[in-house]
Amino acid sequence: MAQNKHMEPIHHPDYDKSHYMPFMPAIKVKSGKLLWLAGTTALPVYHAHPHKREDLQKHMVNDLEAQVRQAMDGIQKTLEAAGATFADIVHMFVFRARPRIGDIGRAQAVIDSYFKPYNHKPTSTNMAVLELGEPEQLIEIQMVAVVD
Repeated sequence: MAQNKHMEPIHHPDYDKSHYMPFMPAIKVKSGKLLWLAGTTALPVYHAHPHKREDLQKHMVNDLEAQVRQAMDGIQKTLEAAGATFADIVHMFVFRARPRIGDIGRAQAVIDSYFKPYNHKPTSTNMAVLELGEPEQLIEIQMVAVVD
C-alpha cells in the first residue's frame, strides 16, 4: 500500500498473501482531518435538481462500467478540489442497484483502476440494493478521505 503519512494499513498477522484483496481489512487513522465526499453517481457532480429526464438519459446509460467510470471521474474532481487523491481514501461505500451475477467484479475492476497508480486500497463496504434515487441509476459511490 502506498504510504500516506496519516494512515496505517492493518492486516491479520496470519493473512494469506496469495489471495487478491481489493480492499484493506482496516486502516488506522493516525493524524489528519476527515474529508467526507457526497455520494456520487454517473450524473455530473453539479446537475439540476430536481433531476431532468434528459440529463438522466444522457448520463445514466444502462452500462454499469460506464456509470462507475463517470462516478469515479466526479469523485476524482472532488478530491482534486480538496487537494487530495485516491491515495487519501480511507473508506468507500459502493451501492449497486438491481445486482446481477458478476456486477461486483466488473464494478471493482473499474474502481481499482483509479487506485492502482497510487498502489493503494481503502477499506470498503459493498451493498446491493433494489433501487437507488433514479430508475436509470446503477451505482452510487461515497468515499471518506484523510487529509492535512
